[in-house]
Amino acid sequence: MDVSLVLFKKNGSQKSFSLPSNITVLGRRGDCDLCIPLGDVSRRHCQLDRNNETLQIRDLGSRNGTFLNGEQVNGETTVKAGDYLQIGPLTFQFQIDGEPQKTTPPQDHLPKAEEKQLAHTAADDDDLLDLDIDEDVNVDLDDSGAFLDDLDLEKL
Repeated sequence: MDVSLVLFKKNGSQKSFSLPSNITVLGRRGDCDLCIPLGDVSRRHCQLDRNNETLQIRDLGSRNGTFLNGEQVNGETTVKAGDYLQIGPLTFQFQIDGEPQKTTPPQDHLPKAEEKQLAHTAADDDDLLDLDIDEDVNVDLDDSGAFLDDLDLEKL
């Protein structure tokens, strides 16, 4: 099973990240498989578990929650091709074995997730949801195969 997370950037462009292993941890810490260096993202935010037939996601006790298709993830949840993942202010779409062939930003189900996240953040942190992701997102694989993610972020 080939799985990619497609990041939708504010400027309309997209960046695809292939999952490096069967267990992938997303979070703010540098030793996470996909490092997202943002304050709204917990050190170890969520985990993706893939086997030959299914992909599961689970929240790792994050402060602001993990959202799949606008619904907060509680326990292990099965992910399907085309599902949307929201972590902090970032939105990704799952592409599994090349499906969907065309990735598109979500239209109507994310406001619920944003409302729940805002309830967990201070009012003066609301501008974090309007982060502008710079056009150059660099992901390099080191010798161990883990992602070294250098997201260049610029607040509005």
